[in-house]
Formats: sequence, C-alpha cells, structure tokens
Amino acid sequence: MFSESLRARAESLLAAARAQGLKIAAAESCTGGLIAGLLTEIPGSSDVLDRGFVTYSNQAKEEMLGVPGAALRQHGAVSEAVARAMAEGAIRNSTAQLSVAVTGIAGPGGGTEGKPVGLVHIAAARAGEATLHREYRFGDIGRSEIRLKSVETALELLASLI
Repeated sequence: MFSESLRARAESLLAAARAQGLKIAAAESCTGGLIAGLLTEIPGSSDVLDRGFVTYSNQAKEEMLGVPGAALRQHGAVSEAVARAMAEGAIRNSTAQLSVAVTGIAGPGGGTEGKPVGLVHIAAARAGEATLHREYRFGDIGRSEIRLKSVETALELLASLI
C-alpha cells in the first residue's frame, strides 16, 4: 500500500518516539486517515500511536478537536490557524504528547486562486512546546499524489519534534 521508503520513515519515527516514551495522535482532513494507516502498517505501532482523528468536515473539526468555529469562519478549513488548532486539539483530546495535523485541498476541484489545489497546511505539536506549522503548495499533481506528499511531509515535521 505504501512505498518502502515511506514505511521506513514511519518505522524510524515510531522508534524515536518509543525511545522517549512518547505517544502520537494524528488529526487528518485531506489525508483521510492515511497517516494513522501508515503508522499502523508497522508492527508494534500500538505502543506509540494513541489514536487518529479523521475530521473531514468543519463540524468534525469543532466537535472532535475543539477547533474554534471563529477560526474556521475567518480563515477557512485550509489555513494555518486551523492546522495549528487541529494539532493542539489532538493533544488535548488524547493521551498523546505529540500530534500532527493536515488540512488541504487535494482536488481535483475545490481550489480557488487564493487556495489552489495542492495547498496543504501541516502542523505538529508537542505538549508544552510551541506548535510548528508549514505550508506546502504541491501543485495540481493529482489527488493521490497530493495526499501521499502530505503524509510524507507530515512525518518529517512530526519527527522534528522528537
């Protein structure tokens, strides 16, 4: 299902978190659970991955993660503010000390001039530390590729917190 290089990155991330006794939560919108799916491809991941939140709708982001409705209305679901709120909400609503959140426009439709297809916001949080955020513009490279690139870059950002 996932490439060997992506599986190797996931295995390395899990080992690093395990070595520090850290648990991980994923809050996913455009990736639809692919991050949690990748991590659970690795045997023994259950001692590190606490849970995954698939929050595709704005209502789910609010109810499951506590994303403020005002942030969604003011900035839109695909924004830095919402990605940060998702990552922080994943920690608040789990037993994890680390989280990663992804929200974006995977296409083929849904893009605008200001928020084109391929725009993805990723945030990673560690309890008690500042939340990291990165914006990516992958371009209109296809829905599956945008989603896989989002998973790959989400792992990299999360790994930087360990």
